[in-house]
Amino acid sequence: MNAQSLANQVKSLFSLPEVALRVNEALNTPEPSIVELEEIIINDPALTAKLLQIVNSSYFGFPATIDTVSRAITIIGLKELKNLVLTTSVATTFKGVPAELIDMDVFWFHSITSAVLAKLLAKRLNHPDYERMFIGGLLHSIGRLIYISQCPEISREILATKSQGEDSIIAAEREKLGFTYAELGAELLKTWKLPENIWQMINDHLDPLNTKKFNQDTCLLHIASKIASSIEPCAKYDFNAEEMEPHFNPGVIDQLKLSPNQIQFCIDEALLQAFDILSIINPKATSIF
Repeated sequence: MNAQSLANQVKSLFSLPEVALRVNEALNTPEPSIVELEEIIINDPALTAKLLQIVNSSYFGFPATIDTVSRAITIIGLKELKNLVLTTSVATTFKGVPAELIDMDVFWFHSITSAVLAKLLAKRLNHPDYERMFIGGLLHSIGRLIYISQCPEISREILATKSQGEDSIIAAEREKLGFTYAELGAELLKTWKLPENIWQMINDHLDPLNTKKFNQDTCLLHIASKIASSIEPCAKYDFNAEEMEPHFNPGVIDQLKLSPNQIQFCIDEALLQAFDILSIINPKATSIF
């Protein structure tokens, strides 16, 4: 078994909802039509409701209420629309993962917090496509859900090393499976036809300084994921950015030239924004705050 074969095996089990595929298809045309996008979205009442909830949350902080999908699309833009549709869709895609092996509330806290952090950190560095970093953060851990659902006995052996830290889990993944959760997640995203600049940074974020492509993106995702892991399963508002560097791959902070103050500001903002998004797409997960 390798990561590619397992991803192909589960691609029908873990597939994006039809509405997300249709939105992505419409957005990938040379000139996306707001009318067409609105029609696709409003035919899914649950997606419409969640989209309008998020657009009217403090995540965006718009002063006036936005009450139509077309106005939401016009104001937030097409890239943000793609992020939000993917967020609400992915939250419903992974069902039936053994609860005794993984706390899904903590998982979604980690994923959403990583997503918001990756976007905020990228924005601080004037990244030209910081919205894309949100998707990287959101999806970077889904490989773990795949192997836990498909290989529960092996997963128990891997997760038995959890008390020794994340590096021990990753080492166990390589030993027991022959690949990491990051590599498996990247292979699934290829089957979803997401662009290389998303699945490649996910594939490489555990060792960001040795990536051959998208170096800045991969380093940002590495940092966002490590911070999110450090502040779960509860939101520690007194988290000290000065003490974070040992958690990171050496040299990543220097490579990005991020200051502790910049990181701390992003953490504070991310915790507030992540709470807003979680309260809409998975209200139960907010209980860990």
